[in-house]
Amino acid sequence: MEISSKEHTHFFSNNTVVPMDRSSFKSESSASKEKHSCCGGIKIFLGALSFVYFAKALSGSYLKSTITQIERRFDIPSSLVGVIDGSFEIGNLLIIILVSYFGAKLHRPRIIGAGCLIMSAGTFLIAVPQFFMGRYRYERFPSAVNSTVSLSPCLQDKSQTPFSALEKSQAKINAGCEKEAGSSMWIYVLLGNLLRGIGETPIQPLGITYIDDYAVEENAALYIGCVQTVAIIGPIFGFLLGSLCAKLYVDIGFVDLDSVTISPKDVQWVGAWWLGYLIAGVISILAGIPFWFLPKHLPKPESRKDSSTSSEHSKFIIEENKDQCTSDWQQAKLAEMAKGKALEFSSSLLNFLPSLKNLFGNPVYILYLCASIIQFNSLIGMVTYKPKYIEQQYGQTSSKTNFVIGLINIPAVAFGIFSGGLMMKKFRIGVLGAAKLSLGSSFFGYLLLLSLFAMGCENSDVAGLTVSYHGTKPMADYEQALFSECNSGCSCSKNEWDPICGEDGVTYVSACLAGCQASNSSGINTVYFNCSCVGTFESSQSSSAVVGPCQKGNECPKMFLYFLVISVITSYTLSVGGTPGYILLLRCIKPHLKSFALGIYTLAIRVLAGIPAPVYFGVAIDTTCLKWGSKRCGGRGACRLYDSSALRYVYLGLTLVLGTVSIFFSVAVLWVLRKRSSPQDETLSANGERGTCGTKSRKDNFVNSDRLIQSTYWPEKETRL
Repeated sequence: MEISSKEHTHFFSNNTVVPMDRSSFKSESSASKEKHSCCGGIKIFLGALSFVYFAKALSGSYLKSTITQIERRFDIPSSLVGVIDGSFEIGNLLIIILVSYFGAKLHRPRIIGAGCLIMSAGTFLIAVPQFFMGRYRYERFPSAVNSTVSLSPCLQDKSQTPFSALEKSQAKINAGCEKEAGSSMWIYVLLGNLLRGIGETPIQPLGITYIDDYAVEENAALYIGCVQTVAIIGPIFGFLLGSLCAKLYVDIGFVDLDSVTISPKDVQWVGAWWLGYLIAGVISILAGIPFWFLPKHLPKPESRKDSSTSSEHSKFIIEENKDQCTSDWQQAKLAEMAKGKALEFSSSLLNFLPSLKNLFGNPVYILYLCASIIQFNSLIGMVTYKPKYIEQQYGQTSSKTNFVIGLINIPAVAFGIFSGGLMMKKFRIGVLGAAKLSLGSSFFGYLLLLSLFAMGCENSDVAGLTVSYHGTKPMADYEQALFSECNSGCSCSKNEWDPICGEDGVTYVSACLAGCQASNSSGINTVYFNCSCVGTFESSQSSSAVVGPCQKGNECPKMFLYFLVISVITSYTLSVGGTPGYILLLRCIKPHLKSFALGIYTLAIRVLAGIPAPVYFGVAIDTTCLKWGSKRCGGRGACRLYDSSALRYVYLGLTLVLGTVSIFFSVAVLWVLRKRSSPQDETLSANGERGTCGTKSRKDNFVNSDRLIQSTYWPEKETRL
């Protein structure tokens, strides 16, 4: 009986425990559901944000790929194209402060969604001029279009062609000419890019902080890394889309393509630049849709609730025990809170100037800031006009140029960024090592760039511009050299650009200036005969010519291959130093000044590099033009022919000069770090030990290395590749 009673007692005691087990099971189940809900929500946001990063990187890189197309379509110089390119940064700067301050207090996902709509509206606005400025007109002799009419290119009888020089001069004085559609339509492209910059502003600050707030702390770095990886993929597709659209004629679907007498190799060729903007705009709209259905707040992970549970719980108890509080007490509480907010705001204003002074009193920060500004000037200018340089220097089409950049150069940049971060982790590189790695990558990258001076092509032989009609160098006044004895009997215009390739391998500005008397066939297959200037110094018999300029020299394709190899290696080498340099910046500022320092850094890069670099690079490139096009209403149009040697020296020289100056500042950064550091501070251990930027306040000058992984980002990295 005793045994039986003991068993019963034990049984009932076990039974009394059962309800507790069930309640704990329920709490564990609810916690598990909450965890899954949190993870599901943040992963949906992560996927949506990654798609947005892809969309904005694609549209930004597509703009770079259409620089030369826009220049030719709107007949504007490179300097004005640089202003259009820089308008994105201006739009970004207009609201960056408002978005950064007020955005975190509002519904962040919906603000990002609204930004996507604005970005897509700007992208569509860029394409709008194509539908209002009429069909694209290029300079071409009429007989190349209609084979049934036999017209002599050499205009001995001024009445035989409707496109004579006399009619062009009459068009200049036409009262309605200046109001012709398309004369100032490039303004819509500028405004559209400005709108793109405004729409892109909230994506990075609000998206990254949302992930950082609601992701599990150990997963935040991985999530942000995924977003940045997708952002690097965007430019690849952007340039490939640019390559595809550049193959299609600008007015495809609106004109008979058989009547087009220019090919993609012609400097007057304009691809379907507008088509890519329509595609990019649709992608931006689709990318913004999920954000309208995401909540303002997500459940915070348990690991992030621990620090605030007790205070929140006590707050709840206090509120429960004081249900009978009067409205007077509530009003007093609100007044006290308002007073506290006002004091907090005034305190922030009072701390602004000391914080600014503290920041600019840090020699490592100010020197690295100067080095970054100058280097970004170099890189932004180089990347913006790289397609133009390849087209003009090596005679490549826009389509092939964009394909090469998208498929070869950008992956090299992405691999370089990854390699830099991997080196930092694998070799446990500290602050001093990061400075050395950043300096070394810049030094060897610009050293490789120096070798590109020897990998250029000579000028094409263009009669009257690069060579005379007798095979010698032209006179100083190249415009007067366009006329010679062989074309003295023709009434030609020196403003036209309708190049033909003679049998002697020389390009002539037009069939009229080549002295051609007849032509047959039509369109792109037109052949000119009895050209009095073709082969005049080789034989007494005149020769024929075909439509389009002659190809560059036989050595040019080989030089282009060498250029590609060195360009890929240079892109990789320069990119290796990006992550170490950025981490150097973060580790040499006090933790409470980190956000402020990054804001100043981003602002300085955008204002002093992103906006001016494309403009003055464009101005410098314009000085190398040998032959300007002319607008139908008079005035100078886009450049038709560049001096290859001068273009090479200006483009590469300006890039190298800026890069060299930035290296001097990087050397100064390394010198200051060496002066302030001790030997035992140069290594960063695996368990989070910190390097040093100064011996006085080491703990204040660093942030934890695990947190730094989340911030390996610099302004416009994905669109500046």
